Amino acid sequence: MACFLVPAAEAVVTKVAEVSVGQEKKKNSFVSRLSWLRNMLLGGSVLLAFEHVWHGEITPFFPFLTAMSSKADAAEMFKEMGTVGVSMALLITGVWVMMVKAADRILAREEKR
Repeated sequence: MACFLVPAAEAVVTKVAEVSVGQEKKKNSFVSRLSWLRNMLLGGSVLLAFEHVWHGEITPFFPFLTAMSSKADAAEMFKEMGTVGVSMALLITGVWVMMVKAADRILAREEKR
């Protein structure tokens, strides 16, 4: 229903962190690659939002999410956001961590040559 909002919120937080650390990018490989994480999170969120529009779960009129039409549906939506949305965001972040570590190893190997 609204599970895509959790990774989208993490993408916003990632952008804020990226802007706020500015000069630290040269010192830390994780900070310098925050844009990768943001792009992965936003890409997944946009695709999920499109899928929810396609299935009629997001509408162009208030309350925009069909799950917000009743309190019971809203409770189910928040439960889904807490389980599915958080697990998706954690999985994407975990994959990003592995990508950064792999990129660092590749760069270290090339520097040795």
